[in-house]
Amino acid sequence: MSFKTLLAATTAALIAMPAFAGPQISIENAYARAAGAMAVAGAAFFTIRNTGDEDDRLVAAKSDAAKMVQLHTHIAEGDVMRMVEVPEGFPVPAGGTHELKRGGDHVMMMGLKAPFVDGESIDLTLVFEKSGPIEISVPVDNAREDGAGMSMTMSN
Repeated sequence: MSFKTLLAATTAALIAMPAFAGPQISIENAYARAAGAMAVAGAAFFTIRNTGDEDDRLVAAKSDAAKMVQLHTHIAEGDVMRMVEVPEGFPVPAGGTHELKRGGDHVMMMGLKAPFVDGESIDLTLVFEKSGPIEISVPVDNAREDGAGMSMTMSN
C-alpha cells in the first residue's frame, strides 16, 4: 500500500468517527457541608452535566475525609423524611443533568476524620459507570444554600 493510499484511508476513517463518542461529564457548583465542628457526618452537593451522546451513571464516591462514603437520597415515609443509600447510583442522561442537593440526592460522608472547615476543601472521587473516576476538590461552605455561590466546573 502506498503512503498516499494509507493517508487517504486513515483520513476517511477519522472523518467517519464521531468527534465525541460517549458521555462527557462535568461537575458544577460543588460544595460540602457538615452540621458543625463536632459533626460525625457531612455531605457534598453538585450538578452533574452530561454533554455526551450516551447516558451515564454515578455509581460510587470515595474520599479520604471520611471512613465511609455513600450515595444517598431522601424518601418520604408518611410525614417523615428518611435518608437512605442508593446503591445503584444516580442516572445522568445524555444531554442532561442530575442535581445533588440538600433534601434530595447527595454524597454522604460518615465518620469524618476531621471537621469540615469553611473555606477549606475536601477531595472527592466520583466513579461513573462509563466515564470512570473523576477527581474533584470540593469547597466547604457550611452556610451555603443550594444554587448560591460561584460556579466551579471539573471535568474528565
